[in-house]
Amino acid sequence: MVRVKRGNVARKRRKKILNLAKGYRGAHSRLFRVANQQVMKALRYSYVGRKQKKRMFRRIWITRINAASRVNGLTYSRVIHNFKKSNIELNRKMLAQLAVLDTPTFNELINVSK
Repeated sequence: MVRVKRGNVARKRRKKILNLAKGYRGAHSRLFRVANQQVMKALRYSYVGRKQKKRMFRRIWITRINAASRVNGLTYSRVIHNFKKSNIELNRKMLAQLAVLDTPTFNELINVSK
């Protein structure tokens, strides 16, 4: 069998992992084996975090719409139902923005949908 020298390939692979592990504390940023485990864990967390971020923002938007709609004497579910019935097709993000930044317009939308 022919001898294969993997110096460059192996070094490149390890360098990549150690660069990803920059900023980790102690051996987690210096030793390849430990750094590799930490990088894999961090990448898993970041993948999950991207999904959770979407959920969290939706929850925030719903909370803001609910608070603004209760000022007008309606609950969140009633407001969304009325919007669907009267063909007002604004998503929750835009509704939350209106509720926070432009309250008179949001109140007018609620009155129109009643």
